[in-house]
Amino acid sequence: MAIQKNKVLLGVTGGIAAYKTPDLVRKLIAKNTEVRAVLTASAEHFVSPLALQAVSGNPVSNDLLDPAAEAAMGHIELAKWADTILIAPATANFIAKLAHGMADDLLSTLCLASSAEVFISPAMNQQMWKAEATQANLAILAKRGATIIPPDSGEQACGDVGQGRMPEPQDLADIITQPKPLQYLAGKKIVITAGPTREAIDPVRYISNHSSGKMGYALANAAIAMGAEVTLVSGPVNIAAPNHAKVVKVESALQMHDAVMENIDSADIFIGCAAVADYRPLEAVNQKIKKNNQELTLTFTKNPDILADVAKQQRSVFTVGFAAETQDVSRYAKDKLQRKQLDMIAANDVSNSDIGFNSEQNALTVFWKEGEKSLEVADKRQLAFNLMQLVSERYKNKHATQ
Repeated sequence: MAIQKNKVLLGVTGGIAAYKTPDLVRKLIAKNTEVRAVLTASAEHFVSPLALQAVSGNPVSNDLLDPAAEAAMGHIELAKWADTILIAPATANFIAKLAHGMADDLLSTLCLASSAEVFISPAMNQQMWKAEATQANLAILAKRGATIIPPDSGEQACGDVGQGRMPEPQDLADIITQPKPLQYLAGKKIVITAGPTREAIDPVRYISNHSSGKMGYALANAAIAMGAEVTLVSGPVNIAAPNHAKVVKVESALQMHDAVMENIDSADIFIGCAAVADYRPLEAVNQKIKKNNQELTLTFTKNPDILADVAKQQRSVFTVGFAAETQDVSRYAKDKLQRKQLDMIAANDVSNSDIGFNSEQNALTVFWKEGEKSLEVADKRQLAFNLMQLVSERYKNKHATQ
């Protein structure tokens, strides 16, 4: 693993989540980093420069034209000093400025003048987060190499509920200081499915499940960090697209099946992490069904089995499945592994509300023909790295014995 970076320039912009930044500084320092904070003018309405100076042990910068700063460590020297820049919270306004190369204050100037690795942690109202302009600006920054840390979902200060909350300081500190993974998957092409599918009943109703897509998206991010070229076939989720992934958005199981088959020919590895509906209504009606009767009878037909089709049609592709079970997890997972002729399967117990669907954590037991391995409860980001390393090992082992 690469040597951990230890010089973090923390840029704080004017979002209410700025009140969390003194705790973020503490968490970063606990991970053996030196932190220097830079505040925008609006950020000072939410957090005191003196508070950040007290916890960081370093002067806080906030003025592009500060004569004292120019005499000591001016903005160019500060830009050279950092090996990591973290913007947290990053407002929609600052993201727009950064995407369009503006440099009208100290923080935006530092970002342009530095060659440091940039992490951006957006925090804003859920509607501002979903806005097309915001997503376009984030896409520009991601294309330039910045790492976008997706915001969390939950209740917001304005009273709205949705995605837009800055992640907790410990989570941000873990992400920023995590050693760079070795390029285990350099040059490999991986297709990953994530999220739920929706099977239409009529124009306003559908059948779906509780999958949030967090595990699949974490796997895509981990694979990219390990050097892979990733195609992510995603059902409807409320998660920011991974940096540098080709994302194919679908709704139904049939659409997901078609998208996978269109992209699988050149793949080395396929990971079926999506919670795909086993059945769909035989016929989706064109008009909304009215409540004219006490009972409604639907006839269902079976959806194609994406995992089995990939394993059967693409023998050269290393195929990894997921088994979300509520009982007899090991028995059902091993049966699925053999029946669908998979190379590996990762099983989890979704009856435990602390892990699995919609949870930030998960635990997996991974099975393959010759053995198994337990991956203990962990944040889904970390668990994804652990699983992708195991996938890499088993993939190489398979090809070494052929």
